[in-house]
Amino acid sequence: MGMLSKSFTYKAISEALWQSNPISKQILGICSALAVTVQLRTALVMGIALTLVVAFSNLIISLLRNHIPRNIRIIVEVAVIATLVILADEFLRAFMYDISKQLSVFVGLIITNCIVMGRAETFAMSNSPGRSFADGLANGIGYGAILCGVAFFRELLGSGKLFGYPVIPESFYQAGYHNMGLLLLAPGAFIMIGLFVWLEHALLKDK
Repeated sequence: MGMLSKSFTYKAISEALWQSNPISKQILGICSALAVTVQLRTALVMGIALTLVVAFSNLIISLLRNHIPRNIRIIVEVAVIATLVILADEFLRAFMYDISKQLSVFVGLIITNCIVMGRAETFAMSNSPGRSFADGLANGIGYGAILCGVAFFRELLGSGKLFGYPVIPESFYQAGYHNMGLLLLAPGAFIMIGLFVWLEHALLKDK
């Protein structure tokens, strides 16, 4: 049983990273991908927050699935997700206040994120708790991976920093190097996400 669970988890994560990535394949969660990827630190925290919310919401909804009347299932799903998002938001306010301010309303907007609601409705309502938790974890990791990848290049090329620390030597600037300020703006995020989508399709040879 343990081997089956491990095999399923590995396959789910592999698919969420490549074949069915929430951002680059399903084109979900784009708003937060544009807003929180100016800095790698905020992207990482947002990715972790969404991963925990989608994993545990899947788990709870799967545990309750046989007791939820079909006509109110959406209300129950939203209530579970909203509770977890509030807990995540309060945790960030208590222990990571500066990052919480930078993320602004986008942690709260996880409630409306199509990834979380979609996995709850299409997977958790018809699968076991273990598989549902693994699926939520996998999709959160897939989302977070693209977020961190986009943020890495936006912060590095846009401001010459990573995690807020300068990494490009001063000699580069003295030699005429200039940061790509466009990457710090919304069009820069669209460009980077588009490049990630192209790269994934090219590597998978998916027409």
